Amino acid sequence: MKAYRFYGNGAGVRDAAGRTPRDYYDLLKTLWCADTCAPRMRGDWSAENPTLGQCSITAFLMQDLYGGEVRGVALGDGNYHCFNVVEGIAFDLTSEQFGEKKLDYEDCPVQRREVHFAKEEKRLRYEALKARLMARIGSKALDSH
Repeated sequence: MKAYRFYGNGAGVRDAAGRTPRDYYDLLKTLWCADTCAPRMRGDWSAENPTLGQCSITAFLMQDLYGGEVRGVALGDGNYHCFNVVEGIAFDLTSEQFGEKKLDYEDCPVQRREVHFAKEEKRLRYEALKARLMARIGSKALDSH
């Protein structure tokens, strides 16, 4: 059995097609790249750490699929690390970028896509990742959001 190391990897939520966060992690692991990484982290991105700099675009993409909320862990430098809460269940497909560091997922503020996507580069990275995922799973999967 494959071991998953992302936070909330046992999340029992399913999308309309029956896919779990584990299914999307497997798909996204092949789609995350330096081009979808946050520009300030791009120099440190590698195939060994594919989740680096992918949090907000991934969390909003998961919100498209599952609904729920995108929340953010304050990192202390003015930035937030985004993750999902669906039906009271938290999961963070990009938590592995922090290695052994444990994040506090309790009482985190809701993150708004209009705030995050006010940065055009972030919106474009989200759209690129979404297009790659839609091409992989079929374009109708995200049409309802």
